[in-house]
Amino acid sequence: MATFGGLGGLGAAAPGQENAKDFELPGQLTDGISDLHWSPRADMLAAASWDNQVRIWDVNVQTSQAIPRTMFALDGPALSCRWTSDGSKVVAAGADKTAKLFDLQSNQAVQVAAHDAPIRFVRWFEENNNRVLITGSWDKTVKYWDLRSPTPVGTVNVGERVYAMDAFGNLLVVGTADRKIHVINLSTPGNIFKTIESPLKWQLRTVACFPSGTGFALGSIEGRVGIQYIDDKNKADNFSFKCHRDSAQPPNVFAVNCIAVHPGYGTFATCGSDGAFHFWDKDARTRLKMFTNAGKGVPISAAAFSAQGNAFAYAVSYDWSKGHEHYQQGAANVIKIHAVQDADIKNRPKKR
Repeated sequence: MATFGGLGGLGAAAPGQENAKDFELPGQLTDGISDLHWSPRADMLAAASWDNQVRIWDVNVQTSQAIPRTMFALDGPALSCRWTSDGSKVVAAGADKTAKLFDLQSNQAVQVAAHDAPIRFVRWFEENNNRVLITGSWDKTVKYWDLRSPTPVGTVNVGERVYAMDAFGNLLVVGTADRKIHVINLSTPGNIFKTIESPLKWQLRTVACFPSGTGFALGSIEGRVGIQYIDDKNKADNFSFKCHRDSAQPPNVFAVNCIAVHPGYGTFATCGSDGAFHFWDKDARTRLKMFTNAGKGVPISAAAFSAQGNAFAYAVSYDWSKGHEHYQQGAANVIKIHAVQDADIKNRPKKR
């Protein structure tokens, strides 16, 4: 597999920095943040937290202000949340083994899914006015839910606990605890289209589908990202690269906690346990920008671009990458908003 340079070898990126203009969302977050997702219809951000709560803010990027909108609770730590495409509802799931759908107009949440173990991820598949909820669980299954029925309309056994999952269009990618990657075409959701071994040697932490539907990016606990295409004809374009490492000799290596894809350019951000986030262009194989002190030494546990791509939300909180013994009671948990500059995130010319 082809690779390209590590933290110091890309050249095109601006020097490491923090952005003093990034602003914090108001409100007290009493535990770690596990997931962030922007509404596709408005500048509203949802955040799932280990304190069981899912919080929603109205965000104004231009004035660097935000107002708490509402919140709802699960019966255990909230691990994943996603807006519906019309921006009217938020689904969230977590350690209580259920998923709840919250309606912003009625301010009510109802249970819409259940597993035999914690639900780690929720995603939507919407086609021809049909909305299907996809849930990936530590019970080693992926389930599909028509919200008009209390039972799943389909179940896929993926053989191990779901540790990473993402969907875009007809593409669903599931990464499991045994380092397997299962690719599912949602046109035939009951079948696994392809299973491959992860190109990364260490445990997967995150996956993000390309908007083109042609492939995906993987992040591991070993500070490495893999770019993988689905069609074997594009196998030569698969590659991996090192990131989220410091300059020590030997370097300290940090987990890649989140990969967030820009909705306009298809470029992406990685966030790590080192408290840094970086913008990348996979096609030019270039790092576009790095923010090495964004978390001031505290891990960045989750991140997301807004639907318009002009805002980048990132959560500064403990990510459990060093185990429970490193958890600090009372440590700050903060969500920040970074105004995205077009020059920092747009595609670069491909290298010849």
